Amino acid sequence: MAEIDKIISEENVVYKKTKVLLDNEMHYCPGCTHGVIHKVIAEVIDDMDIQDKTVGISPVGCSVLAYNYLDIDWQQAAHGRAPALATATARLMPDKYVFTYQGDGDLASIGAAEILHACNRGENIVVFFVNNAIYGMTGGQMAPTTLEGQVTATTPYGRDCATTGNPMKITEMIALLPGARYVTRQSAETPAAVRKLKKAVRKAFENTRERKGISFIEIVGTCASGWKLTPTKANEWMKENMFPFYELGDLKNE
Repeated sequence: MAEIDKIISEENVVYKKTKVLLDNEMHYCPGCTHGVIHKVIAEVIDDMDIQDKTVGISPVGCSVLAYNYLDIDWQQAAHGRAPALATATARLMPDKYVFTYQGDGDLASIGAAEILHACNRGENIVVFFVNNAIYGMTGGQMAPTTLEGQVTATTPYGRDCATTGNPMKITEMIALLPGARYVTRQSAETPAAVRKLKKAVRKAFENTRERKGISFIEIVGTCASGWKLTPTKANEWMKENMFPFYELGDLKNE
C-alpha cells in the first residue's frame, strides 16, 4: 500500500477529476456529447476558481438534470426561457458568472425570442447551445436545426424544406447582433476538439469577468439514440453531415 501511495502522490498526478464535477452517475445515453461538455465547463470553472460565483440556468430537455452533475448554484427555467432568467440573475447579481445550458429544440424553437433579444441587449452572460439537430428527450422529433433530408420521428422520409422550412443557423443570426461579443461554434468528438472547446469556454467566462456582454458557444454534438446509430457511427454521421453545414470556428470575436 505504501508503494501505491508513492505512485499516486500529488507530485505524480497527471490528471485529477475536478471537484466541480459531482460523482453522480450520468443519465445521458452512451455516446452523448453532453457529458463531455459538462466536464469541460466544470474544469474551466475550477481552473478559474469561480465555483462559488457561478450560477447555471438549466431549461427543459436532455440537459434538465445538469444541476445533478456540476456542484454550483443552479436555477431551473421553463422551456426556452433560460436567457430571460439568466438576464434577471446577472442584473441582480452582477458579480456572478451566469450561464445558460440549452439544446437546439429549447433555444432555437420555443426559446428563439428569448435568446435573440438577450443577445441583442448584450446581457453579461454565457450561453452554451448544444446542437444535435433533433429533439432528444421528447422522442426524436424534428428540430429547427434538423438537416434537409434528415430522418426524425416527425420526418420519417427526411426533412422536406418545402413543407417544414430550412435548417436554422441560429449562431450565424446571433453573430449579427451588436450585443453578442463572442460567438463561436465548436465540437467535442476528439481530444483536439475538446481542447479547442475548453479554450472557448475559458474565453467566454473571462468575457463575463470583463463585462463585455454575451458570449455564445454552439457545440455541435451527437444524439446516437435519436439518430438510431451507434456512438461510433453517430460521430461519423456528424462529421460527414453536420460539420459541412454547421462549420466550426469563431464567427465573432470582439
